[in-house]
Amino acid sequence: MNELNLWISTLEELNNELNYFNIIEKQLVKKGSVSSSIQGLRRKNVLIMAIFCKYDQALKNEYEYGKTEYNALRANIHENKRAQYVQLIKEFNTLKKHIYQILIKYHRK
Repeated sequence: MNELNLWISTLEELNNELNYFNIIEKQLVKKGSVSSSIQGLRRKNVLIMAIFCKYDQALKNEYEYGKTEYNALRANIHENKRAQYVQLIKEFNTLKKHIYQILIKYHRK
């Protein structure tokens, strides 16, 4: 469960960074494609965070009241959640690099 809590807190911070990128896009970059990418990733982040929160609650309930043992099926479910997390982080890093590449082109006069 510690790993899951780390994922959720990381996704919360990712959402904060997306908010900052949204402000940068509106004030400086002003490209609709970047805005759409930020919005799409924010939606995906919120959906995955909700899935992880439900998963966390299910694990807590199972730990407290359940009689199901930890087996290969449960491990597979957790690995699928980990893959979702890793994929979202990769998408975020790609977007972040794209925004930074756009910002590199700007310079003070």
